[in-house]
Amino acid sequence: MSRLTGKVAFVTGAGQGVGRGIALALASEGAAVAVVGRTLTKLQQVVTEIEQRGAKAIAVECDIKNAATLAAAVQTTVDQLGGLNILVNNAQEVPLGTLAQVTEEAFSAGWESGPMATFRLMKLAHPHLKGDGVIINLGSPAAMRWDASGYGAYGAVKEAIRQLTRAAACEWAKDGIRSNCILPLAQSPAMDWWTRERPAEAAAFVPTVPMQRVGDCEADVGRFVATLCSSGCGYINGQSIAVDGGQAYLG
Repeated sequence: MSRLTGKVAFVTGAGQGVGRGIALALASEGAAVAVVGRTLTKLQQVVTEIEQRGAKAIAVECDIKNAATLAAAVQTTVDQLGGLNILVNNAQEVPLGTLAQVTEEAFSAGWESGPMATFRLMKLAHPHLKGDGVIINLGSPAAMRWDASGYGAYGAVKEAIRQLTRAAACEWAKDGIRSNCILPLAQSPAMDWWTRERPAEAAAFVPTVPMQRVGDCEADVGRFVATLCSSGCGYINGQSIAVDGGQAYLG
């Protein structure tokens, strides 16, 4: 029996990149997966991939910045898949740029799609997660950069997510819910955009990764998340874990 057989997972931003990798890895371990995001065609493609592996999945179109659609997405998952055991908050709009460059609109979108959506979904999922639930939130190694120039707004929203994770870990452990945060470095569409838009910075960055490569969304990040959600990690709670080949130093 696979490690997550009988579990139901809800993964935001699952139509591509890290979210897709996590959804595929969870499904490969036996979980039924709600593939959540804003582009239905992408979600349906991931559902097809999961079904081809013999697992169950549904596509749930959702605007993570809208509280009503978040509530509807959680209810749809519970109704169609029979419950909710794993919540993965992955989706994030990225307010990248210097403080002078980032607009209030971009920062607000980063906040609404990141910490606020994470906050809302944790509260919505809480009643269903009681007993043996797992929350995985996504931070970013970018928030650990010694030179935060150009990453202030993005780092701010990601660090807020880490704090929410720690609070949930402390407050909800008594309810049988574990909460952890991962900080991934993966070859995602966002990474591709960064490499294309900031080629010099990207070229200088990769050699700073001790393992000398950028991770794979499923093989490196997704499989780790699946392990973290399994009973073998049943005593891991309230941690921020960099899944980045050793690049970030959390101290």
